[in-house]
Amino acid sequence: MVEHDSKREDDWFRENEKELLETARLARLKREKERAAKEKAEETKRLRELHFLKCPKCGHDMKEETLDNVAIDRCTRCEGVFFDAGELERAYMKKAEERRGLFRKLLKI
Repeated sequence: MVEHDSKREDDWFRENEKELLETARLARLKREKERAAKEKAEETKRLRELHFLKCPKCGHDMKEETLDNVAIDRCTRCEGVFFDAGELERAYMKKAEERRGLFRKLLKI
């Protein structure tokens, strides 16, 4: 009877081996994908924290200022002025007099 049960078990595994292996493979791939996504998110967060509001020229801290409804980033050391995507275009689209006023404020004159 033990031999008969062992043979039935062996037969069952032979018949279902591919399905079991495929299920295990898919579960492993899913775990690897989740781990890779988590690692990428952590690396992105680390890089953002490392570089967020840092001057691309000198590396010092920058502060965000709003001049005439246009947000700019100004370095606290070299006083470089940086625009995010679309901000310079928004400033340029202002009327000529408003534009001159904005650039005078940028230059602090």
